[in-house]
Amino acid sequence: MISLKRTNSEDPDFIELVKLLDADLAERNGDEQTFYSQFNKIDMIKYVVLAYEDHEAIGCGAIKEYSPGIMEVKRMYCLPEKRGRGIATLILSELEKWAKEISYSKCILETGKKQEEAIALYLKNGYQPISNYGQYEGKENSLCFEKILK
Repeated sequence: MISLKRTNSEDPDFIELVKLLDADLAERNGDEQTFYSQFNKIDMIKYVVLAYEDHEAIGCGAIKEYSPGIMEVKRMYCLPEKRGRGIATLILSELEKWAKEISYSKCILETGKKQEEAIALYLKNGYQPISNYGQYEGKENSLCFEKILK
C-alpha cells in the first residue's frame, strides 16, 4: 500500500530521492543539465510530498511559489522500478490539493523534452502546454505546462 507524507525539503528521504533524480537528469541531459540545476535547488522548499511503500521512500514531488496565486511543481521523481503504478499521479494530486488548501489557483511546471514519461504524466493529469516562462524562455529542451486548480 502506498502512503503519502507532507513534509519539507529538509526531510532526509526527500534529499536522497533528489540525488537519484539529479543523477538521472544528468545522464539524460548531459552538459545541458548544468543550466537546469541552478533552478532546482532544494533548500527552503516548504511543500514536499513523499510516497512510501513498506516504509521505503519511493517517490517525491514539491511545489514552491512562483508568483502570487501560482505554484511551480518541482522535483517530481519515482524510483524506476516503481513506475507505471500511478505513484507519480498520487504525489502530483496531493501537491495540487495542498496548493488549493493554501489558496493557490494554478500550478505551472517545466520538464525536458527527453523526459517522455513526465510529459505523459502531466498531460494525463490535465496539464496544458504553455509558452516557456521565466528562465526557460528560449530553451529548446524545455516544455512548460500549467493547470488551473478547481
